Amino acid sequence: MTTLWHNATLATMADGAPGGIIERGALLVDRDRLGWVGPIGELPRELRLAATQEIDVGGALVTPGLIDCHTHLVYGGERAREFEMRLQGSSYEEIARAGGGIRATVAATRATDDDRLQALASGRLRTMMAEGVTTIEIKSGYGLTRNDEARMLRVARRLADSHAVGVRTTYLAAHALAPEYEDRGEDYVEAVCAWLAQLHAEGLVDAVDAFCDNIGFSLAQTRRVFEAACALRLPVKLHAEQFSNQGGAALAARFGALSCDHLEHLDAAGVRAMAAAGCVAVLLPGAYYFLRQTQLPPVRELRAAGVPIAIATDHNPGSSPVLSPLLMLNMACVLFGLTPWEALRGATAHAARALGLGSTHGVLATGKRADFVVWDAAHPSELAYYIGRNACRRRVHGGVEGKS
Repeated sequence: MTTLWHNATLATMADGAPGGIIERGALLVDRDRLGWVGPIGELPRELRLAATQEIDVGGALVTPGLIDCHTHLVYGGERAREFEMRLQGSSYEEIARAGGGIRATVAATRATDDDRLQALASGRLRTMMAEGVTTIEIKSGYGLTRNDEARMLRVARRLADSHAVGVRTTYLAAHALAPEYEDRGEDYVEAVCAWLAQLHAEGLVDAVDAFCDNIGFSLAQTRRVFEAACALRLPVKLHAEQFSNQGGAALAARFGALSCDHLEHLDAAGVRAMAAAGCVAVLLPGAYYFLRQTQLPPVRELRAAGVPIAIATDHNPGSSPVLSPLLMLNMACVLFGLTPWEALRGATAHAARALGLGSTHGVLATGKRADFVVWDAAHPSELAYYIGRNACRRRVHGGVEGKS
């Protein structure tokens, strides 16, 4: 079936310049691809005649589907008590070192069976899809054993089978030191690398991540994980410079990383390295807000260097229990100083690049995947402007509307 969506205000995100909007635009959807994009007056007559269905969206805004390029969606339990502790003055680092933090979620995840993990993650995913998400990245990292990491990745794969959404899986066993390896960090990193080869052979891994920080893994340990990933020809990304400057972004850039994420403590050398490598900066305003951080990521420097800036929820139970990508657009503007156009581009075109999907996703252009959203809005700035208003009217994934 070929469907013509028309009478739309198109924000294609194909052109980086603000204000790149097509009035009275049209999308011709041919199966799961966009067969034509542009002003309706320029649509070739033969293509219009070939359409088997026409949908008039009444002048509504149409954008690419939102892409959440950094989440930890699969896990058991919650950490509301830690939220209270932080409000009473405890830091993220203090909570982690006292046995809370990531390890608390590891224990809860290990104790949760696969069906329950799937049900919990499915509910979270449906909430995000209702706000226009058509592609999502899901990390492991709350298992920290070979079998539990595999369970998380399998659940993530199954979510793509049961929901109309694209899922990219990221192996993050180098998230925290497993309790079985207390004071044996080097041994744990060796195990992480061995598990990676096994899980990749099972087809469970699309990319590899690590947490390189003063409460995470060292630069040398991160390098070992990256070397193992590159030996398997897997792309890498990095939790970098969130709480301290370890030089992780520069290391990741040397490995051609898809993205470096967080970046509150990124320095000028890291910015230059990312720019030279074409690495995407994934900013996570939800974590910045929830942890009440005060060190802003260097947005001006990233912008001046031409580093693409993506925006994501970082959904996780400890530092960013956020299920609203639209709220992240607002926070990216208010907290980090992005323009509404930059924020939307960060959740579409640049988010696609951060997942290695830039050639097929994130923009409305002929030949690209037919993932898009019809919004109850007249201009893209409205998506970042409102707080608590879900303007998603219709959601299309792979040319098919409405299926969750």
